[in-house]
Amino acid sequence: MKELVGKPLDGLSLKQRSALTGKWVALQVYTPETLPLRTIEALGESARDCIRDLRARGFDISQFEFTLLRPPY
Repeated sequence: MKELVGKPLDGLSLKQRSALTGKWVALQVYTPETLPLRTIEALGESARDCIRDLRARGFDISQFEFTLLRPPY
């Protein structure tokens, strides 16, 4: 599933989105300066996993929101 990091959440196929049900994703907080198409910046079993990954990559975690993905339908 790590191959989905960097992909837009809204652009995932139904199969990909279904596979992510129950996983946590980190998305950059939307601001007018950011692109409207936000990408998955971290993916994990918990928000803590996402935070750990973002910190390891040098990101400021206050710039991200963490979302538990529900079934796509």
